Parts: sequence; C-alpha cells; structure tokens
Amino acid sequence: MNIKKYSLHPLFIALSLVTTPALADDKTTDTILDPNYIATDKADDFKDLGYQVKATNSSWEQFNVDDSFYDSPYQISLFSPQHGEDSERLWSQTSSIFYYGLGAIAILASLPDDITNWESSDANIGQKWIDNVTEGPVWDRDDTVLNYVLHPYFGGSYYQSARKSGYRQWDAFLYSSLMSTVFWEYGVEAFAEIPSMQDLVVTPVLGWVYGEWAFNTERDIWADGGTVLGSEYLGNVSLFLLDPVDSVGRNVNRLLGTDIIKAGTSYVKLSEGENSDKKIMFELNYTFGEERHAAQEGISGKRKQIQSYSFTPSKDPVSSGIVGVSVGLGNLNFDSKRGNTSEQYVQTSLGLYFTPAFSTRLNYSSTKMLKEVIKPTAIFESFSVDGQYYFNANNNLRPYVTGGIGEEIWEEDNDTYRFQINAGLGLHYKLNANWALQAEAINYYTESRSTNDQQVTTKLVYRFAQGEHH
Repeated sequence: MNIKKYSLHPLFIALSLVTTPALADDKTTDTILDPNYIATDKADDFKDLGYQVKATNSSWEQFNVDDSFYDSPYQISLFSPQHGEDSERLWSQTSSIFYYGLGAIAILASLPDDITNWESSDANIGQKWIDNVTEGPVWDRDDTVLNYVLHPYFGGSYYQSARKSGYRQWDAFLYSSLMSTVFWEYGVEAFAEIPSMQDLVVTPVLGWVYGEWAFNTERDIWADGGTVLGSEYLGNVSLFLLDPVDSVGRNVNRLLGTDIIKAGTSYVKLSEGENSDKKIMFELNYTFGEERHAAQEGISGKRKQIQSYSFTPSKDPVSSGIVGVSVGLGNLNFDSKRGNTSEQYVQTSLGLYFTPAFSTRLNYSSTKMLKEVIKPTAIFESFSVDGQYYFNANNNLRPYVTGGIGEEIWEEDNDTYRFQINAGLGLHYKLNANWALQAEAINYYTESRSTNDQQVTTKLVYRFAQGEHH
C-alpha cells in the first residue's frame, strides 16, 4: 500500500494569519495582540458597541477544589464541569476552530490539483474521506518536523483552549485528544490523507507538554508587561505564536467589529501574602475594540486592571509529568520460518505513566535508524500500542509485564503491513523523578505468517515536568 501524506496544517496557519492585522511600526499601538482595556466608567459604552466587558480567561488554580476530588484523579469533568470551568467559552473557541476547518476544506476543494496534491479521481471528496477513514490508521512517512514539532504545536493550541477556560490539565488533554482525533485526523485531514498513527498519539500527548509550557510562559510574559527582552514587538509575536487560536479569536472579533468569540489573555505576578506566604496574583485582561474606541492604549504598563484574584498552586496529582519518552537499542531475533538473520534496531516510545503501577505507550522499532552504523540485511519496522503493569510500584526497582497490539512493516516503498500481538517481561529502575532505565524481552506473534519474533531492548526513559510524584 503506497501512502502519500499531505498536511493541511500550513493552510490552517495561513487562514489564521489572514485574520491577523499586520504588525505596525513602533508609533502604532494597534498590533497583533494590542490589549486595549476598558476602564470601569466606559463599560456601558462598550456594551452598546457589542464588546464583552469581562475578561474570559480563567484557570483551574483559581477554584476552591476540595481535596477529596483528587481521590479519583482521572475522573472526567470535561462534559460536566462542577467547579467553575467555563464551558461556554470553550464551546465558543471550539466552534471557531470548526469554522476555520470548514473554510480550509472549501478552499482546498476549489484549488487546482497541482497545489493540493489531490488527484482528479478524488473529485468526490466525500468518498475520498470514507476511503481514508476506513483504511487507517497507518504509520505515515511525513517529515520529522511536521510529525513531532508542528503536530504537538497544534495539539498545544487545542489544549490551551480548554486550559484557559478553567479546565484542569487532565480535562484539557482529553479535549485536545478529541479535537486532534475527531476534528483534525478523522475530520479535516481525512479528506486528503489516511489517518496517521503517530498523529493520533503525538498531537495530544506532546501537545499536553507543549501546551502547559506555553500556558505558563504566556503568563510570565504578561507578568513582564507583555514584553520579551523589554520589547513589545517580541512580546506581541511571542504571545501570538504561543496560542494562535486565542489570538485569531481576538482578531476575528476586531475584523467583524463585535465579540462573537470568547477569547482573552492573562498574566501572573508573584506577591507576598500574609505570614510571608507567597501567592500568585492572576490578572485577567482582554482586547476590546480598536484605537478609535475608548480603550486604554499600549501594553507596557499602560493598562488598567479589570479584575484580579490570587491562588495557590493546584494540588492536582495529574500533570504533564505523566508524559514520558524513551529511546533504546535492541536485538531482533526472527522466527526461523522467515529465513532472516538477527538484526539490531533503535526503539523509541511515547507514553503516559498514569501511576507507578501502570503505563501505556506507543512503541516504534526500526532497523533503518542504524543503517549509517550497522548496515541491516533487511529494512524492518514495527509499531505497537502497549500497556504495562509494574510490581513493587513503591520501590525504585520494579518488574513489569507488558502486552499490546500493532503491525510490522516490510518493504518501506510498498508499506506491507502485518498485524501483530505482543507480550513480554521487563525491569524498570527509577533513577530519580524524571529518569529511569528499562530492559525488556518481548515476543511478537505475526498472525498472517504464524511466526514468533523476539525483541530484547534496553532503554532510557525521561518524564517531563516534575516527573513521577506521589
């Protein structure tokens, strides 16, 4: 099966930029993220103009959540918010994203074949979508930057839509997973290509890591007056790149002359509270109108605060620290029925380490990644989705069992896929909260060939953020 992958993300970026005013020179205040804030005595005037007079951002950390809530840390509140999460804002952002996607499809359908890479036989895009959805997911051959940089970037944008609507990290990750799967991979992008296994996992999982970093980085920028290295210009550009969905929403509102999308900005500053306790002051701001309206000008110390509150760090045990990546080397012993010699390979994985006792991950093994060092006799690849259960979970040394399903891939040019089931044993050693070593031996059964191959792998595991914590 010859699978050609084309990405619609560059067009999605282009649609976003179309709605964004060009950067002005230093004498102009109406730049990409120019927050013109409403003074209290002007609120009624802006209501008459159709502009929101309340900032729309919120944060899970601002809510008073009883400690008992975290007794079930993976419960889902995305569809039934109970602590003040702003479902109306999230729906507003979701609707705008869907409209952008529909616009992308309409534009692509009208463009020549040599631009879209859609063949003339793809004229019935409805049938094309059905064919692609039923054939996937597959292991795609997209560029590394596209798969592992741009996809997490967009996953982070989805993530922030929920995070800035007051949802906790876990719910924001689930929202990103739904958007990247239903809206993008099996939605917009499926009109052009078969859904990708990497994209289904990498976009929301690494998007969580990037999105949380961007969420906190944006607040740091606002704490510095919306500047980077003292520059408003760099601050504007950085804030746009950190969260394009929110930025596009603000500028669509400007373009249409009314606030139809709930989108806002936020920042924090550290202050001393009573008893020398440190508290984070979280100030909410919003872009209202244009310079000709009665808003304050500029962003560097020229704003008026609309609303503020303080909060302490969340006690939520579920954070981007459950995300882990690994890389390792291994030896592949083929079944004698195949007639192949043993091969060395590189294995990478991306996983979620839910608790010290359970994890799940996407594994990819390939002999071609060593071809510059050790010339393989065959180009072999395999990918699988596995689950692990760890014994002695409270100790640093943990034996574990693993099992999962996946496919092996032969003849890269033709992409011959064969279904596999795997099971094995491993040993996990925790070095510290972020680093661990693993060694495992796994048997892979290929159903169509009735073969059993063994992979023996040693690898280094890295956990993001604060890593493993109890």
